[in-house]
Amino acid sequence: MKTIIKSVSFVLIGWLLLFSFSQCLSKETKVRKPAVAGAFYPANPTELKTMINGFLAQVHEAPINDPIVGIIVPHAGYIYSGPVAAYAYKAIQGKQYERVVIIAPSHFDYFEGASVYDGSTYQTPLGNVPVDQDFCQRLAKKSERIHLSGRGHDFSPGQRGEHALVVQLPYLQVVLGNFKLVPIIMGEQSYETCRAVGHTLAGLIHDNKTLIIASSDLSHYHPYQEAINLDSKVLNAIKEWDYYNLSRNLQGRLWEACGGGPIVSLMMAAEYLGANEVRLLKYANSGDVPAGDKSRVVGYSAFAFIKSSKEKKMEKEFSLDKKAQQVLLDIARKSVEIAVKENKVYEPSSQGIKSIEQDRGAFVTLKINGQLRGCIGYTAPIKPLYLAVRDVAIQAATGDPRFRPVSVDELPLLQYEISVLSPFHHVRNIDEIKIGRDGLLIKKGPYAGLLLPQVPVEWGWDRNTFLEQTCKKAGLPPDAWKDPEADLFRFSAFVFGEE
Repeated sequence: MKTIIKSVSFVLIGWLLLFSFSQCLSKETKVRKPAVAGAFYPANPTELKTMINGFLAQVHEAPINDPIVGIIVPHAGYIYSGPVAAYAYKAIQGKQYERVVIIAPSHFDYFEGASVYDGSTYQTPLGNVPVDQDFCQRLAKKSERIHLSGRGHDFSPGQRGEHALVVQLPYLQVVLGNFKLVPIIMGEQSYETCRAVGHTLAGLIHDNKTLIIASSDLSHYHPYQEAINLDSKVLNAIKEWDYYNLSRNLQGRLWEACGGGPIVSLMMAAEYLGANEVRLLKYANSGDVPAGDKSRVVGYSAFAFIKSSKEKKMEKEFSLDKKAQQVLLDIARKSVEIAVKENKVYEPSSQGIKSIEQDRGAFVTLKINGQLRGCIGYTAPIKPLYLAVRDVAIQAATGDPRFRPVSVDELPLLQYEISVLSPFHHVRNIDEIKIGRDGLLIKKGPYAGLLLPQVPVEWGWDRNTFLEQTCKKAGLPPDAWKDPEADLFRFSAFVFGEE
């Protein structure tokens, strides 16, 4: 009997070892087959190379000699977005990268967090691309929001499979040759997941041998000119390195970019990795190609994030000329008077002034004899400036919960002040903060609070008090700005009023 039990035990142990070995082996040899070859790009290797080289040959930009930390590229079919993608890939051609991280959205499979591929290889018509499995495992161990998984990567026979990541690989095989791949699919694109991906990547990359790619198209299926106007909002946020408002407006569906989360993740990582310049290399949409339909277009952009050897400022001082200021003040006054007297919403004109047609955050402050009578604002750039001023002026007069609504008799007494907010920039060192110049916003999880630049001046606060009060405004402990899970942003305000 004992002999039988022993034999059975050995068989079970052997079977378990064999099963365990086969599982390890299957993961080590798991290959992600081409999903869209023959649809998004040619399945024939010769035709594919010829197409890519043809797109690259059409790019005649000056080379970027400084290190490139990351690029943004589109992911549509090559006949539509290939010419735009070529601008980014031409910029990295000839540079030496040992590892390429591609962050892409999931178009078909929703899941929490981000998925790093748990297989060994991605395959294209041009050959196999080895996955950097060691880096993938370390990445997944560093964050609860990043999982080693096939979610978003795997697909069953008969399914098309995710395209946003794989369409980048043939281009990379042509311009770089050999490299190891870190494939990341984002199942959702919350600020917190973007932060986890961006910060974790930055913590694991210690040289210039890794390239980060954000795979994203822009707006989808709008008429040609409408798409250009909508895409300009996203392009401006990227150029201004304002990933906080970019994330917020994409999550709120005010702006469009299907890979907005990958873009935000790249911007966060690039900031920590020393990039100090972002350059728009090319913008176009599907209506710009011969096969395109201008009635329903998709937007595409190519960006490079550069470690410039020259001193670069990621922020530019915002200002308005006297005419623009006067038009906005007139809009604020007329909006309040019509709302109070007629209970109607004023429909202003921008008078063709481009600077007030851009989306900007803004506050309108109302005073009577120097005493506050109302103050409301949009902290995010959700509307063109002249319409934002219209909206918040009305709210300051009729909806500030601290005051009763402005009466008709008070209208001649009102003094108007407008604060136009600059883009938001991440504070990595509190010495960057200057009292009188900067406003502050803190974000930690669902909590966020903002104070305008005028506030610490009016109250006589020093920097530490300003930081503490901003935390309190968010409903956080006074020292929450020290928490590594909190993000602190500064911004300036261009303030003007009636003389």
